[in-house]
Amino acid sequence: MFNAFERTVAGRYLRARKGERFVSIIAIFSLVGIALGVATLIIVMSVMNGFRQELLSKILGLNGDLGIYAAGQTFTDYAEVTAKVRAVPGVVSATAVVERPAGLKPEQGGNYSAGLVRGITLEDLRKLKVVASTIGAGSLDRFEGDDAIVIGAGLAARAGLGVGGRLQVYAPDMTATPFGSIPRGRAYTVVAIFQVGFSEADNGFIFMPMQAAQVLFRMPNAVSQIEVTTIDPDQAVAIGRRIRSALAGTPVRVVDWTQNNNAFFAAVEVERNVMFLILTLIILVAAFNIVSSLIMMVKDKTRDIAVLRTIGAGSGSILRIFLMCGAFVGVAGTLLGTLLGVVFCLNIETIRHAIESLSGTNLFNPEVYFLSRLPAVLKWGEVGQVVGMAIGISLIATIYPSWRAAKTDPVEALRNE
Repeated sequence: MFNAFERTVAGRYLRARKGERFVSIIAIFSLVGIALGVATLIIVMSVMNGFRQELLSKILGLNGDLGIYAAGQTFTDYAEVTAKVRAVPGVVSATAVVERPAGLKPEQGGNYSAGLVRGITLEDLRKLKVVASTIGAGSLDRFEGDDAIVIGAGLAARAGLGVGGRLQVYAPDMTATPFGSIPRGRAYTVVAIFQVGFSEADNGFIFMPMQAAQVLFRMPNAVSQIEVTTIDPDQAVAIGRRIRSALAGTPVRVVDWTQNNNAFFAAVEVERNVMFLILTLIILVAAFNIVSSLIMMVKDKTRDIAVLRTIGAGSGSILRIFLMCGAFVGVAGTLLGTLLGVVFCLNIETIRHAIESLSGTNLFNPEVYFLSRLPAVLKWGEVGQVVGMAIGISLIATIYPSWRAAKTDPVEALRNE
């Protein structure tokens, strides 16, 4: 497409000589602008992907892809319902759970706080990998009887508790006495501490043996819900319909994760799209710099263009020469930005810790962002889209200045000189 003559001239024009430094500086700024725009876009898109994936894995790992609730307050025939659900195609597991809000207070001093108690069998808790695989202290082997609980690391730190410590757990209802209503609860021994990296769970979830939870919340031989894990969260809606069919005649309500967390994940998706639009504007601004630098180059090279035309170079050759000049800036900036963005994403946690140690500030507070680390998930398809968009914008930006150069009248140009 481009012959050796055109490549040689374009390369010479890109190497600014004395008196042409200003044009070269503008081209460099254009290249840096495109590189920063592409890198920032890749980094932000990857971080937003990481947020969604990490939150989704933590939320679904704790709560399941589907929740089945009785038409009344509790399931009394939960064993039969659970067996039917497990037989539905696409269902990986179905877990009966007693879940109730509760008041929390260390047995020795400390302040009251709110939490969520989940009654579950030891077998099902071991299957809950997001918890079982993150036990940092203690052991699940002691998770039995009526005096054992497993708590999150955030709650343990806030309450000043370790393995063997005692935590008061209060049911939401009151006990009537001759002296009035009093909170109903008791102290439990901490047998293990987990840290899933999801602040809501680490700060407020308490796991308790099923029978102990049924006694505390006055739910004899009953559970509050059945949590279902599927082969693919994206198929949860379809599998939910199968479960409703399998439980026809049983008054239940089936809720999938998209219903429970729709507003949250919709907000993440909207923010992601808005950030993509805003950061694309950075690339557009850099592209306008390419236009201005090429127009100035064409103006400075008017005499050269006239000489080239008089020695036989056609308008097509002139057009391609300046297209190459602009394309070099755009393509080089895009490739540099892609390299910078990918390297940054692959080392984002190391970079974050280095910046925090140098500045002495906390750039990523888990209490605010729900996660204990800054996630970044590179999707090469999205990286390719960003690269294609940046190169496309850069090439479009070179068309008008190159067309102006190709339309230069050599006679008029030499006469004006």
